Amino acid sequence: MNAIDLVANLTLKTVEKEIPKELDIPHLTQDNREITVGSLFICIKGALFNGHDFAQEAVANGASLIVASEPIDVSVPVVYVPNTMRAMAILADAFYEHPSDELRLIGVTGTNGKTTITHLIDQIFRDHHEVTGVIGTMYRRIGDEIFETKNTTPDSLTLQKTFREMRKKNVTTCAMEVSSHSLVQGRVWGTNFDIAVFTNLSQDHLEFHHTMAEYAHAKSLLFSQLGNTYQKDRPKFAILNTDDPVGRSYVSMTAAPVISYGIESEADFKATNIQITNRGTSFDLNFQGSSYPVSLQLVGKFNVLNVLGAMAAAFAAGLELSSIIQSLESVRGVRGRFELVKGSQDFAVIVDYAHTPDGLLNVLKTVNEFKVGEVYCVVGCGGDRDKTKRPKMARVAMDFADHVIFTSDNPRTEDPTLILKDVVSELVDEEYQLMVDRREAIESAIQQAKPNDVVLIAGKGHEDYQIIGTTKHHFDDVEEAEKAILKFHEM
Repeated sequence: MNAIDLVANLTLKTVEKEIPKELDIPHLTQDNREITVGSLFICIKGALFNGHDFAQEAVANGASLIVASEPIDVSVPVVYVPNTMRAMAILADAFYEHPSDELRLIGVTGTNGKTTITHLIDQIFRDHHEVTGVIGTMYRRIGDEIFETKNTTPDSLTLQKTFREMRKKNVTTCAMEVSSHSLVQGRVWGTNFDIAVFTNLSQDHLEFHHTMAEYAHAKSLLFSQLGNTYQKDRPKFAILNTDDPVGRSYVSMTAAPVISYGIESEADFKATNIQITNRGTSFDLNFQGSSYPVSLQLVGKFNVLNVLGAMAAAFAAGLELSSIIQSLESVRGVRGRFELVKGSQDFAVIVDYAHTPDGLLNVLKTVNEFKVGEVYCVVGCGGDRDKTKRPKMARVAMDFADHVIFTSDNPRTEDPTLILKDVVSELVDEEYQLMVDRREAIESAIQQAKPNDVVLIAGKGHEDYQIIGTTKHHFDDVEEAEKAILKFHEM
C-alpha cells in the first residue's frame, strides 16, 4: 500500500523527513523481530518494553517508515502521533482494507463462559454450512486451520490480519472472545462487531483493573462501542445475561437492540424446568410465548446460561430457532470445560478451567447436584495475578467439596509456597491438603477416590502447559489424570 495514502488515515500527525511519493508499505509490525524490507514499524510502549527503544534496530533491519509518539533519531521518515496504539488500530484497519466489515462478527465478553459460548456459536454456524472462524483463549481458527494465540484477544494488527485471512479462506462468521484487557488497551479498535454477548461478571483480573467497578466498566466498552445507528442491512444486537446485575446495567450503555437471556430473571430467552444429571441437562426454553424442550449433552446450570447466550446470538443473526436448538443438542462439550476424563475408574474425573471464585462455585454446585459419593477438588491460584481472590477460591472449595487439595496453578514468578500460604490464609481449624506439585496433587486425589466419587481438577482446563518462572513446561491436566487412573485404578 502506498505509504502516503496509508498515513493519510491519521488525522493528528507530524511528519519528520518527507515520505517519498513512490514508497510502498508491504508490511506493518510492532515487533522489530518481524521487520522485512520496507516495513512500517509502529513504536508501542508496553508494560515490559518500549518500542521506541528498538526504532534504530528496526531501520537497520529494513524498516522504511516509523510511527512514534516519543522523539527518536533514525534515518527514515517518522510519523509522530499522540497515541501509537490508536494509530496502530487505524493503520491496521486501513492496510487490511477494513476486513471486519466483510464478516459477521460476534464478540463475547464476561468473566466466565466466553470460550464455551464462542464454540457453541461456531458449531451452530458450521451446522448451517458456513465456513467459520474462532478467536479466543485456546487458539485462532480459520476454517479448520488452527494458529496459536498469545492473548485471548490479539492486538489490533494481528486481529485485522486474521480477519483478512479469514475472508481469503471464505469465512463468513467469526465468534471471538473479547477480554477486558483488550477493551481497555484498544486491541479491538477498528473492529466492526455485529453482535456482542455478555456472560457474567465476578472477581478476576483486579491486579489490572484494581476495582470491580473498573472491571465492569471495561467490559461495558464492547456494548457502548457497538454502534449508534440502525442500519437495516447490518443491524447490531446486544445479548445480555440479565440474571447478572451488571448485565442489567449494560442495557443503558448500548444503542443496539437488546436481547436478554436468563434463568432467574424475566428474559427474552428464559430457561425453566432445568434437570441435571452426570450425562447432560434438559430444560424448557420459553421464548415469545412458546415453550421448546431442549436436551443437552452439556452438564450444569452454568451451561444452560451459556447455551441461552449462544441461542440468542444465533437468533439475532437470523437463524431459525428450531435449527439452533438442534445444533446445540448435538454439542458434546468444549475442551477443558467440564471435560469428563475417560478411563476404567468407577468414579468421575472432571477437568475444568474454573479459575475464579464464581467459576469454581458454578462447577462445584453442578457436581453436587448429581454426585452420589464424595467430591474431591484439586485447585490452585496463578502467580502474578489478583491475590485477593486466593482466599475466596479456598472458601468456595472448602464449602462445596468434601476433600480439598490446594496446589500450584501457573506460579509464574511467584514462590508457589507463598501462593498457597495466601490461598489458605483465612482457613482456621479446617482439614485440607497442600501439595505444591500439581502432578502429585492430581495423583493423590485420584488414588484416594472411591466408587461413585467425583474428582474435580480445576483452574487450567484446556491449557497444556504450566508456567514456572517465565518458562512454559508441558503439563496437561487431562493427560495427568489419565496417567493417574492407569497407575491406581487399572482394571
